[in-house]
Amino acid sequence: MPHDPADRRVTVTGPPRRALRSHRASGYYRPRTEIDEQTTLGHTYVRSLMRSQLRAALTVFAVLVLLVGPLPLLFAALPGARRLEWAVLGFALYAPLVLLARWYVRRAERNERDFVRLVEDR
Repeated sequence: MPHDPADRRVTVTGPPRRALRSHRASGYYRPRTEIDEQTTLGHTYVRSLMRSQLRAALTVFAVLVLLVGPLPLLFAALPGARRLEWAVLGFALYAPLVLLARWYVRRAERNERDFVRLVEDR
């Protein structure tokens, strides 16, 4: 009976487990190295962060347009209401703008915190 080379046993080995633990203890983690080495996967991680930040910025921009955009039409509809214009532009508009800015900063920080948690495996 001839011996077929396909029937031969093959030993599959990997890196020693001690080496894997030491990499993990020293801060080695795959997403971080993927980003550092600028691989396609690392690029995808960074693009996901950029996309989430862009989404937050576009949301703020849309709300800002909806908040400030109709004001010229309102002022044109009420030509004799100069005090209303000053009240809206000088006082009433600041609270929504501050709240919108606060929401954006919190959202951007949360996106960055989630990204760091993903990369550092926390």
